[in-house]
Amino acid sequence: MLSCGVYGSRIMPVATPKQFEAMLDAAQQGGYAYPAINCSSIVTINAALKAFADQKSDGIIQFSTGAGQFASGLNHKNTVHGTIALAEATHRLAEQYDVLVALNTDHCRPHVAPDFLKPLIEETAKRRAKGENNLFQNHMLDASELPLAENMEISQEYLKLCAENEIILEVEAGVVGGEEDGAAGTEDTPDEDLYTTTEDMIAVHEALASLGRFTFAATFGNVHGHYKPGAVKLRPEILKEGQDAVTGKYGADSSFDLVFHGGSGSTLEEIRETLGYGVVKMNVDTDTQYAFTRPIADHMLKNYDNVIKVDGEIGNKKAYDPRAYLKAAEEGMAARIAEACDDLLSTGKTISGNV
Repeated sequence: MLSCGVYGSRIMPVATPKQFEAMLDAAQQGGYAYPAINCSSIVTINAALKAFADQKSDGIIQFSTGAGQFASGLNHKNTVHGTIALAEATHRLAEQYDVLVALNTDHCRPHVAPDFLKPLIEETAKRRAKGENNLFQNHMLDASELPLAENMEISQEYLKLCAENEIILEVEAGVVGGEEDGAAGTEDTPDEDLYTTTEDMIAVHEALASLGRFTFAATFGNVHGHYKPGAVKLRPEILKEGQDAVTGKYGADSSFDLVFHGGSGSTLEEIRETLGYGVVKMNVDTDTQYAFTRPIADHMLKNYDNVIKVDGEIGNKKAYDPRAYLKAAEEGMAARIAEACDDLLSTGKTISGNV
């Protein structure tokens, strides 16, 4: 039976460290993965929570450095402060639901990590000292822009820090192409860098496995952003080859918990194939941004005369009240996240009542 992760007598809707480990174990054993949804506001957080609850799926909510900067306000743009505010809001909002959510920070490049990841880890340490749940269950260090040896050296440092606080570190080797809110890849990333080699995957295991639990974003041609069919050449079999090499050398327990970055725009066939190779988390951002914005655009175009005061008219308060179009945006984003739950086979598989 999965181990219980309870603070006091109350099961926490935001997963405890043990509950998050149980989530990863359940996904690995059950052949499904969690949608990891990038959020930057209370409205987008609510969209993710609504979708997970409606689908009876556990899930992951994550914040980039850019989201934290945005959330802190235009006068300050304080990445850490804004990220903490988003995380604390999620803890409170999640109390209303009966599914588990874990909190993650997305791509953090190595030169940013001392001023971003370390303060957030310290914030979790403060909460733990008071007997409270971790602020974050997961952090991503994206040192994939560095040579692998340097990548692993800094990953070792942060994995030790995370393990001391029962936080799981996400690492990346190989480069996810494209560009997205702090991601290390670029539009002109060489093709060969988009594919993690079997040797790289063995090296990652050897460098990190003894230090604590981690998840691994191995790249297989995936690219941030949305591209027309055929523009991105995914090779999911790379994940299987790497897993087979590592487990063949170090045993079945060495199998990676893999992460699929750049999931927006991927075909259902490609997504489902990766689930068989150990993917337990897929990031979804570009598609949900569009799903959020499209209803707003629709509202503005249909209500132009009501939201703009022109020619001495007064408009229509009900039309330009931000709640009118933000509720539609939340619905649109939630619908796209629900689709991701279905694609990743996490629908109906919450473990919230079992841990």
